[in-house]
Amino acid sequence: MHDVHRKRILGRASCLAAAVVLCACGPCTAEPMSAEQIAQAVTPDDLDSRMAVYRRQLEEYTRARAAFAEAATAYWTAIAEKRRVRNSKRRDREIALDDYVLTQPPVYSGPRKPVDPSAPIEEPAPTKAVPTVADFLQAAAEHFQFVPQQPTSELAYKRAYAQVAAAAGLTREQVVRIYAFEAGGNGRYDVQAGLEYSRPNARAISTALGYNQLLTTNSIALMAEKGDRFVKALRMNAAQLTGAAKETLEKKIAIVRTMIGFTRTVADSWSEHERLANTPKGLGIHAVLLDIDVGPLLQTQKLLDSVAFAKRRGIVRPLTAAELEMMNLTGDANGLDMILMPAAMREQVPTSNFFQRSGYERNPVAIRNNVVAKLLAATDAKMDREVKLQGAQDLAEAYPK
Repeated sequence: MHDVHRKRILGRASCLAAAVVLCACGPCTAEPMSAEQIAQAVTPDDLDSRMAVYRRQLEEYTRARAAFAEAATAYWTAIAEKRRVRNSKRRDREIALDDYVLTQPPVYSGPRKPVDPSAPIEEPAPTKAVPTVADFLQAAAEHFQFVPQQPTSELAYKRAYAQVAAAAGLTREQVVRIYAFEAGGNGRYDVQAGLEYSRPNARAISTALGYNQLLTTNSIALMAEKGDRFVKALRMNAAQLTGAAKETLEKKIAIVRTMIGFTRTVADSWSEHERLANTPKGLGIHAVLLDIDVGPLLQTQKLLDSVAFAKRRGIVRPLTAAELEMMNLTGDANGLDMILMPAAMREQVPTSNFFQRSGYERNPVAIRNNVVAKLLAATDAKMDREVKLQGAQDLAEAYPK
């Protein structure tokens, strides 16, 4: 056993010795140790000592992680239970402060997991790449023979979106400020989450796409639930065309109907739509956001659904852009809770109440701004900054007067 462990350490030490070490004074120029020197330096006794330390540290780490896991499970179970209570009370507006968990989520503060000194050095497992626009386009072409009609310019897409949004009753402020928040104030119609800004080594962090950053699951759900409405709007547009333009749009309508049929092959639930969205054909559905005729319909509908939800719950005034964004960000019911919450409660209720655990832990904005008042203020502040950028200014100008 000692020989096996010793060889593993030798392999690790040889790799380290061969590497160029960077320190405060620049590259280290010391002569690297030879394998024989390392062999002489590492003894079975050394390994035994290191393994003893490792086992002790591992035990401490395991205890700390177990305690954290127990606390976190209890916390997020309480979040879910409180949410169920609010759902039953929401219609009568009986929600009070004690219907929320008022403490912040537990944060792990114990020791790091120790490294086994006897284990071979292994390359980290590659991270699964997030599908990108190229993948959506490829899937759409392969499974639906669909190629989105791209706009002749970015301004052309903004005009198309503004026309649809205005006709649906969304205000200029709502549309422009949400675009500024979601797409960074200068995002193109094909902007994807993580790629809003030109940065070295930027990568997509989710499938969120377009001016309103819809996920693949959003696209599936909207096509399944509102697809007939989209087809009707497209047919009305086709009726105003003639010749080749009309023929092209009618072919597109036929493909869209096929896509809608696919999205309706599962039950109308978020979990089923999410499962479908993670299939190759599901990725192809997401490409409709890039089409100048179809994309504005879906993005407008996503916001319009939230406005309609709020109206059904008795809110007749126009929602502010930040309020509408809360519904867009956390779901209509959760967002409505924040909108209806008295100002004093907003200062006390943690934002964790409005997220699933996985979504919260991936959302640094919600973690930093950890009560409702802070999250709303941070959202408005970001909108105030980004709305000054050229893309947001162009969208505002494109909005019908």
